[in-house]
Parts: sequence; C-alpha cells; structure tokens
Amino acid sequence: MPGHKRVAVMSPQTRLAHSRRRLRGRWRVPKLDPAGADRAAELYKAQRRLAVAPLVLLFVGMLGLPLLFAAFPSLDDIRLLGIPVSWLALAVLPYPALTLLSFWHLHRAEQAEDTPR
Repeated sequence: MPGHKRVAVMSPQTRLAHSRRRLRGRWRVPKLDPAGADRAAELYKAQRRLAVAPLVLLFVGMLGLPLLFAAFPSLDDIRLLGIPVSWLALAVLPYPALTLLSFWHLHRAEQAEDTPR
C-alpha cells in the first residue's frame, strides 16, 4: 500500500527496555486507543489461527521421518557418498523444510497484518 508504514512492536521485557528503564526512570507501556486495541486483539487471534497449519506440518515432518525409517528399513542399505540415505535425510531434510515453513508462515502473518479491517 502506498504510504503504508510498518511499525516494529517490541516487548517491554527486551534488554533495550530494561536498559532504558534504568536510564530514564519507569518504563510505561504505551496504551492503545480502543480501535487499535481491538485491531491488535483481532490480529493476534488471526495470526494464532494461521500458525496452526505450519505447526501441524512441523510435527508431521518431525514425527514422520522416524516412522518412515521404521516402515522402510531398507533406506539404511541405500548409500549416497558412502552415507546411508536415512542418515542424510535425518541430517539434511529438516533444515530446508523448517526454513520453508517459517517463510510460509511469515508471509501469511504479514498478509493478515496488511489486510484492511
């Protein structure tokens, strides 16, 4: 959106907030106007709802690999560069999968943020 400015929201428990508290006195959490508070609550619920699918895929992937290895023990016999394919799958596959899941979830969360009310 033209003219749309993103605002970083930080927790008052961050290290920066703690250091500022010592320097400037008491930290005060900014108060939102009623419309902003409603929008923040709505956005929080939407992003929690959107997090369910990536979490389910994460658990299916993490629990699915051992089940796959148990179902197909012959994967231990197949070797690539002298290393069993099951070991390679366990050591290599989760990281790109986690990266893709995180980018997918981030994209969906940002879309929820940018959706007008």
